[in-house]
Amino acid sequence: MTSRPIKEKVAVHIKNNRAGELVFRTTADRLARARQRHPEVSSRIDVCLDWDLDNFDRSMERAEVMMTWDLPTDGLQQRAPRLKWIHVIGAGVEHLAPFDWLPPGMTVTRNSGIHLEKTREYVGMGLQMLNYHVPKFTSDQRRRDWKPVYSTPIKGKTVTVVGVGKMGEASAQVAKSMGLRVRGVRRTGRPSRYVHAMYTPEDLDAALDNADFVILNMPLTPETENLIGEKQFAALRPGAGLINLARGGVLDHVALVSALDRGILGGAILDVTTPEPLPPDSKLWHT
Repeated sequence: MTSRPIKEKVAVHIKNNRAGELVFRTTADRLARARQRHPEVSSRIDVCLDWDLDNFDRSMERAEVMMTWDLPTDGLQQRAPRLKWIHVIGAGVEHLAPFDWLPPGMTVTRNSGIHLEKTREYVGMGLQMLNYHVPKFTSDQRRRDWKPVYSTPIKGKTVTVVGVGKMGEASAQVAKSMGLRVRGVRRTGRPSRYVHAMYTPEDLDAALDNADFVILNMPLTPETENLIGEKQFAALRPGAGLINLARGGVLDHVALVSALDRGILGGAILDVTTPEPLPPDSKLWHT
């Protein structure tokens, strides 16, 4: 009786960035714990745990799978002749576009939907902060300036969610649960059970009309770059609040500073900025 040949292990390259945040790094300890949780997978993979490009070219000679945030794309097919799958550790992949470097037959995946629970919590927090003028009060506190402001309950107000993908739908879900009337902007116009009225990008101005809040969740593309600016801010209810969970580039930051300074917007909560991190002299630090 002959034994079955042992299948060659799948070569996996994990590229960490030394300059990246710790939460996004796959350390040796984290990898070991993951192997313990998934022994059936661990026995079938051979992992190169790398930092920046220290061992990139050597590892790419045999790697079939890569997990990374970014990578050198020039001549990838020649540098990585066996590579079949690139997994990007982020919800978006626009930083790798355009994808003319991608060889035929290679698959790119991403962490779509991984932040949904956090998104719901963040949006709920952000809407309440904006509704009750918390950004203004913290600024007043630093200046020791007492200026009372009356706030009304959030229930019954209107929020527009621009970009109703997975994160956008999570945003709409929590907003609806808080009693807000939810408008959505989705490229296809396909309805969502969490959105009372859905619009297409061509009707963006109508979707923003007199809204109390706007939440941005769309990807950064040539079509969405600087999409939200002076005209869109003016369409909102005076003193409206903005939450940006998308990318910094979807906002006209000059127009944003102006709208905040003039009271057209009552407050903004920015999860992302351009550039990121903001330089110390950015007006957004003290607007």
